[in-house]
Amino acid sequence: MPSSHSKKLAIYPGTFDPITMGHLDIIDRALNIFDRVIIAIAVNSAKEPLFSIKDRQQMIRQCFPDKYSRIEVDTVSGLLVSYAAKKGATAIIRGLRAVSDFDYEFQLALMNRKLERDVDTIFLMPGFRWIYISSSIIKDAARNGGDVCELVPEHVNTLLLEKFSKQ
Repeated sequence: MPSSHSKKLAIYPGTFDPITMGHLDIIDRALNIFDRVIIAIAVNSAKEPLFSIKDRQQMIRQCFPDKYSRIEVDTVSGLLVSYAAKKGATAIIRGLRAVSDFDYEFQLALMNRKLERDVDTIFLMPGFRWIYISSSIIKDAARNGGDVCELVPEHVNTLLLEKFSKQ
């Protein structure tokens, strides 16, 4: 086991509103590469999330009962790369679903490299069965009565059903 000074830490940012099976797949892949991963819930005042920060933190924590020593859940606002450097992370994990994601993510990665040379961006693709899903698509489907139970963890599906049954 590497000493605590050589442990590799990565940040996986997102709104996670809600967390999906695609997110979980990316996190599992990241844990195969890094010793620890901070799942950083981005606070974005321009977006109106379905779930509160507290609810999203709880949803995420429930997904990792056996890996919790390697997972941390936090919130981040402001410059992500500065947060990553402050935490001592060596990388930011970004999920890519399609070529259209790459153009924007590539530009962000280059800017982050300019701002913090010691923090790399690692692009990971989810497994093919999750490649088409996003939190937005899942919310739209669930809002309109679609069955998303195979696309999100069971406890998240329950929360989505509760949320949209009230509307």
